[in-house]
Amino acid sequence: MSRRGGGKDFYAALGISRDADENEIRKAYRKLAMKWHPDKNPNDEGVAEKKFKEVSEAYEVLSDPKKKDIYDTYGEDGLKNDGSGGQGGGFSQQHAEDIFAQFFGGGGG
Repeated sequence: MSRRGGGKDFYAALGISRDADENEIRKAYRKLAMKWHPDKNPNDEGVAEKKFKEVSEAYEVLSDPKKKDIYDTYGEDGLKNDGSGGQGGGFSQQHAEDIFAQFFGGGGG
C-alpha cells in the first residue's frame, strides 16, 4: 500500500504498520526516543539527533488523530498545506526535546 502525496514515511520512521493503533504508536515512539536520544549517544550525537528528530516528528503527527488523518490522505505535503502553521520552517531539536519531555513527563535540559 503506497502513501499518497510526497515526503517522509512516518510509519517507517517508527517501524510500525499503517494500521497501528494508538498504543502501538506510543510504544514504538517510547522505544525509539530512548534509543536515539542524543544524551544516550554521546559518541554519535549527529546521527542520534537526526534520528531523534525523525522519530519525534513522526510521533507528533501519528499520535494526533487530525494530523494522522491528513497525513494518511495527503502525505507530508498535506500537513504543510493544512492550517497547522503554514510556513513549515522544519522540525527543530528543541521541538523534539519538548515532545520527549511531554511524553516522559520530565523537564528538558
